[in-house]
Amino acid sequence: MAASGGKSRRDEMSDNSDDELLPLANDTYGGSQRTVQETKGWDVFREFPPKQESGSMENQVCLEFTVRILKVLAYTITFIVVLGSGVIAKGTVLFMTSQIKKDKRLAYCNRNLGRDKQFIVSLPDEERVAWMWAILAAYAIPEIGTLIRSVRICFFKTSKRPTTVQFIVVFITESLHTIGMGLLFFQILPELDVVKGAMITNCLCIVPAILGLLSRSSRDTKRFMKVIVDMAAIVAQVTGFIVWPLLENKPVIWLIPISALCISLGWWENYVSRQSPIGIIKSLARIKDELNYTRYFTYRFMSVWKIILFLICILMSIWIDGDDPAMFFQLFNPGFGPHNIVVEEVQIQLGGTLIPDLANATLTGDSVEVAAVHKSAFYVLLIQVFAAYFCYIFGKFACKILIQGFSYAFPINLVIPLVVNFLIAACGLRNGDNCIFHGTIPDYLFFESPPVFSLGDFITRQMAWIWLLWLLSQTWITLHIWTPKAERLASTEKLFVLPMYNGLLIDQSMALNRKRDDQKDVKTEDLAEIEKEKGDEYYETISVHTDNTGSSPKTIKSSDQITRIYACCTMWHETKDEMMEFLKSILRLDEDQCARRVAQKYLRVVDPDYYEFETHIFLDDAFEISDHSDDDSQVNRFVKLLVDTIDDAASEVHQTIIRVRPPKKYPAPYGGRLTWVLPGKTKMICHLKDKGKIRHRKRWSQVMYMYYLLGFRLMELPISVDRKEVMAENTYLLTLDGDIDFQPPAVRLLIDLMKKNKNLGAACGRIHPVGSGPMVWYQLFEYAIGHWLQKSTEHMIGCVLCSPGCFSLFRGKALMDDNVMKKYTLRSDEARHYVQYDQGEDRWLCTLLLQRGYRVEYSAASDAYTHAPEGFNEFYNQRRRWVPSTIANIMDLLADYKHTIKINDNISSPYIAYQMMLMGGTILGPGTIFLMLVGAFVAAFRIDNWTSFEYNLYPIAVFMLVCFTMKSEYQLLVAQILSTAYAMIMMAVIVGTALQLGEDGIGSPSAIFLISLSSSFFIAACLHPQEFWCVVPGIIYLLSIPSMYLLLILYSVINLNVVSWGTREVQTKKTKKEIEQEKKEAEEAKKKAKQKSLLGFLQGVNSNEEEGSIEFSFAGLFKCLLCTQPKGNEEKLQLMHIASTLDKLEKKLDTVERIVDPHGQVRGRKLSIGLRGSTNGDPLVTVAEGEEEERGSDSETETMSSMPREKRDDLINPYWIEDTDLKKGEVDFMNQSELSFWKDLIDKYLYPIDANKEAEARIARDLLELRNKSVFAFVMFNALFILIVFLLQLNKDQLHVIWPLGVKTNITYIEDTGEVLISKEYLQLEPIGLVFVFFFALILVIQFTAMLFHRFGTISHILASTELNWFCTKKSDDLSQDALLDKNAIAIVKDLQKLNGLDDDYENDSGSGPQNVGRRKTIHNLEKARQKKRNIGTLDVAFKKRFFNMNANDGPGTPVLNRKMTLRRETLKALETRRNSVMAERRKSQMQTLGANNEYGVTGKLNNNHGLAPRHRPSTANISVKDVFAEPNGGMINRGYETSLGDDDDSNSMRLQPRQNQVSFQGRF
Repeated sequence: MAASGGKSRRDEMSDNSDDELLPLANDTYGGSQRTVQETKGWDVFREFPPKQESGSMENQVCLEFTVRILKVLAYTITFIVVLGSGVIAKGTVLFMTSQIKKDKRLAYCNRNLGRDKQFIVSLPDEERVAWMWAILAAYAIPEIGTLIRSVRICFFKTSKRPTTVQFIVVFITESLHTIGMGLLFFQILPELDVVKGAMITNCLCIVPAILGLLSRSSRDTKRFMKVIVDMAAIVAQVTGFIVWPLLENKPVIWLIPISALCISLGWWENYVSRQSPIGIIKSLARIKDELNYTRYFTYRFMSVWKIILFLICILMSIWIDGDDPAMFFQLFNPGFGPHNIVVEEVQIQLGGTLIPDLANATLTGDSVEVAAVHKSAFYVLLIQVFAAYFCYIFGKFACKILIQGFSYAFPINLVIPLVVNFLIAACGLRNGDNCIFHGTIPDYLFFESPPVFSLGDFITRQMAWIWLLWLLSQTWITLHIWTPKAERLASTEKLFVLPMYNGLLIDQSMALNRKRDDQKDVKTEDLAEIEKEKGDEYYETISVHTDNTGSSPKTIKSSDQITRIYACCTMWHETKDEMMEFLKSILRLDEDQCARRVAQKYLRVVDPDYYEFETHIFLDDAFEISDHSDDDSQVNRFVKLLVDTIDDAASEVHQTIIRVRPPKKYPAPYGGRLTWVLPGKTKMICHLKDKGKIRHRKRWSQVMYMYYLLGFRLMELPISVDRKEVMAENTYLLTLDGDIDFQPPAVRLLIDLMKKNKNLGAACGRIHPVGSGPMVWYQLFEYAIGHWLQKSTEHMIGCVLCSPGCFSLFRGKALMDDNVMKKYTLRSDEARHYVQYDQGEDRWLCTLLLQRGYRVEYSAASDAYTHAPEGFNEFYNQRRRWVPSTIANIMDLLADYKHTIKINDNISSPYIAYQMMLMGGTILGPGTIFLMLVGAFVAAFRIDNWTSFEYNLYPIAVFMLVCFTMKSEYQLLVAQILSTAYAMIMMAVIVGTALQLGEDGIGSPSAIFLISLSSSFFIAACLHPQEFWCVVPGIIYLLSIPSMYLLLILYSVINLNVVSWGTREVQTKKTKKEIEQEKKEAEEAKKKAKQKSLLGFLQGVNSNEEEGSIEFSFAGLFKCLLCTQPKGNEEKLQLMHIASTLDKLEKKLDTVERIVDPHGQVRGRKLSIGLRGSTNGDPLVTVAEGEEEERGSDSETETMSSMPREKRDDLINPYWIEDTDLKKGEVDFMNQSELSFWKDLIDKYLYPIDANKEAEARIARDLLELRNKSVFAFVMFNALFILIVFLLQLNKDQLHVIWPLGVKTNITYIEDTGEVLISKEYLQLEPIGLVFVFFFALILVIQFTAMLFHRFGTISHILASTELNWFCTKKSDDLSQDALLDKNAIAIVKDLQKLNGLDDDYENDSGSGPQNVGRRKTIHNLEKARQKKRNIGTLDVAFKKRFFNMNANDGPGTPVLNRKMTLRRETLKALETRRNSVMAERRKSQMQTLGANNEYGVTGKLNNNHGLAPRHRPSTANISVKDVFAEPNGGMINRGYETSLGDDDDSNSMRLQPRQNQVSFQGRF
């Protein structure tokens, strides 16, 4: 009864009392939370975590504000450009068509010919032909762009050959479209005035309107209303076919219906749908889908054919007008060359200068010839082409950055109204005054003006009002452009049907060619269905996916397309600060994911950026020998540091003191596992690797998580292969290092790239080095230049070659492909493998992806911060790994370049050539630096070339000798000394170079190259304003050039045979046996050394073998033996006898153990004696009886029989699991299927490699041989290069190239003869040096240009991801309540779910300003904190507490949010409305399911099961669903958040269960 009473109270209190309302236990989250007893009055003083801004959080406010300003500018500028360029493009086209009418007469300005006369002008054929050519060019230029794009994609990427049917359909529609264009522009528009011409272009949508009507399916909402409006739009379009023909008494105008039908046929693809009930429409829709793969192949021919056909239309038009078509070609040169225009005088009409009817004007017979402005057609053409192009690219930009409604659809629909208004105004002005445009437009050129009518006549008699119907019908037919559903930065192919635009009908082309997003929108009512599909209403881990027994096996569910992110971090010996940055990043992601989940669940908001998230940490070398016994393992200090740090990280992120629930512990075949549930209810799982059980190092950790997450967790799911395919495509591995620092938006930007391109295998962000000291300053500049120039170039012209493992996103499907994941498990058995595979595993993984055809991209907006080496030695060792592995992987790619180009669309021959140039520069880099130093010494120190050569050769030779003969620490010491010396020398070199530049002048190659280089760096820094100060350490980079590009390269190549990691090395704890062995070896070595010395020789020759009856010595200096005989060996015999007896006793004890516990030796690792008994109630076998010894006893002399002994199994009760430093978390066990998986994986791929002296010796020999070959080749290339260039420099007088710039002019005056001699002195350059200058200049130009394009892409990405949430400053009428919530739901939820300030505790930061210190309520706050006893739970608990207590009337339950997000009354009302609808849905759902079993077979609520795990629904597969989905894969009740039914507490508290045992074991199965 107590239980039911507790339940009824909860139900009365809230209709939303579900498991997510339940907080964590009191001992879990300690933020502002008190223990059961009241805190003592003397101990109430508090310490809040300081709010520190790390690398990823600095300047965020300023950046966000700047980006929002940029977005507003983008809205405005794009709108203006699209509208303005659209109006100009349309106006110039109508201007062109006005000039090609035969026998057209135009009133001519009389300003220069006589103000008392009137003139008219008729255009000659030369002028008409020029304007025809202009229209042809305006049509052809976009088609040429289509041709170039098609050829590029067909050659550098892939495009399938179309079938005959596809080609015929495209050929017919495009041909008819082109014929219609010819009729419109050469027959119809010249006969209409420009206002009617502009209006008639709104009637070109008839075929799309009909197809759109026929494509309506029964699934469309409000289908009946839409069909009615469709039919009205069709009728409106049809009226355009008859209005002007009826009004204009011209037979040619009846071509309008034919032309409009043909032109509109060109946009048929966009309006056919597979959902149509009509068979032919479905067939056309199938062809449309297939054209996506064959379009570029087809349009290689169609673009050329359309230009030819348009030309044929022009010739036919000339022939129809009664002229010879040949004149189109014959009059080309006269038309665009100088020619005259005949101006004829007419009799003055009554009414001043107005000429009502030029056709009937009476000529006086006088005429004047004026020179034509013969380039007018060309200039107008240029204006039209650029205007149309700008309209297209800015419109596309608007679509990409998601500002399409205001900056694309709106201006495109405004184009014709504005054009009509401008034309009416312009024509009216011209009719009023012929000279009004004199000096701007040639007097003989103007628009075909409409008749002069009053406004009322124009509207009524000219039927202008009907144009509004055409405009509205076009707006309805193109309604899809107002509500785009494309993702951020969508590709051109996703945005537009045809690859380019129609230059003559730019606004219709932009509207009708923009793809309709036919995929169905996810609506709020679908969210409940998605929740059901996820299999568990309460978020614990990545969603469980099983097929219902009644569902089709191939059905792909909505939940399969949810983005799933597994954060996979490899850790090895990180410090606390480094772990803190990583954990804070994960906790921020946890908070972000929780906000998105809660917004979808409670605010019913569809979030396109929603994702599921889980963290996996793989901690290498996590165990060490235990303190009490060599047979047991305990976790090392790094694991304990991780466990201790997570609370501090959570407190910093949530800005309140908080304790995360202790981790759940799992024994594992590879060591162990710790599982945390974070405040946002995502999981963080730390896999503790024991190098005695599983292979260690980073690459094998990566193999672990790839096979576990993609192999076991995905491929083992009992679902259809189609669902697995979709899930794999939407599953991403976020690879991280243990010291990384990033913000959630950085991950979202990488996800955007993945969604944009399904062929994208990996994406990386901008890595910023963090630390202090000169080495970090150097790396700041090096990383900046590497990302600004090199990575940007790789991204733009090909693929990024290395996606660093410290912060990158990999697509699951790409990793699972052939020759990627499986090949990555390859064991290094050759010397080359150690260099390529193990030293640079990230680069090798990317190489495998590239060789399988996947793309790798770089996002400069996705920032991450990692700790860089701060010491010289650590830096050199890191680069010693990186340099050879980089060269090896690039050489591997270049060696197989033909296959890679064939299979990878994004890698082309020019890109391979670029990489070859870079590789050549890398290999010859030391030689180049050496020659630079030689030349600089000559300039700076005024010495000759040979002396300079000698001075520079000695230190390099000494360093190489040291690298070959000495240990690493001595090599690094010499490198450090030389680096310091070279840095000082470089200062002199800079001065010498400046002097040399002063002599040679600014036109010398060196000066030009130096200015270009420094300018490119400065411009790059200006284009990266956030990182501008990274350019300041460039001076350190300059001073370090010899060290980094000469010494470091030599150090790396000569140490190629060293394959140790080199960084973060710590001393390993050793067993007692190993310590004893080391002592013995040390003593033996000492004895041997002593014997080899002279003193040892004098002291003890044969002292061990013989003894004498009489012996004496002199102060131990020498010893004299008389009557010698061999030493007796009785002691040795006695010791041997004792040892054999002990061996017999040990064998007898082993026999006894086997009898007592016959299965003891089958449990994996050998059983060990423990200090504690069992704590889970299961009787474990003990060898000897006795009292349990207290932990902490320091006695080491007790006998074995006096201690309790527990046999240990590493999969049941390993010693490490009882460590108090791991906190009092539960112990759980893996299910059988996961155990089997790990055992099989270890057996096949990850078993520890046993030390094999022979194999190690062979590998060492092979590595040495590889090193020697590499060094020989490397030195020979550089030596030959240095020798050739140096000798050419010495003999520059005989063999040189004269440089045309920087010429010195010498003027000599000879007094005797009075002659003035002028001589010019040219710079002489050696050919090889000149080639290298051009070589580096070419690389610089390529990189700088690519950087500019990449910057534009980056700013587009940032703008696309930026939401303008300035809703609090808008009027309440601007947005509806629902729109307000939908737009700002995530931000609202993030404020409502904050743990800081729960229960109105907002005084933590009060009085932080200097003026508020005196008003700080310190004592009140302390007393209030002492008295409170409340439980706070997860983030969603905090959200619900505020959400369900919210009151729009400022009641006591209304939450006060932070100052930036104070909610207005309208927002609160909208939240209340949404809350009430959610509560109503819940009540209805509860009423419907009352008394029925849910899908898990559990009656009632999920947590009302008396602590039992829920029964899983049956599966069609042969394996048990429980085996697959039991913890930690989901499916089990989360004991951190749910209570049992018997609790009498209310829904916001939880009874404390004091633990008496230190560790509680759950049942294993």
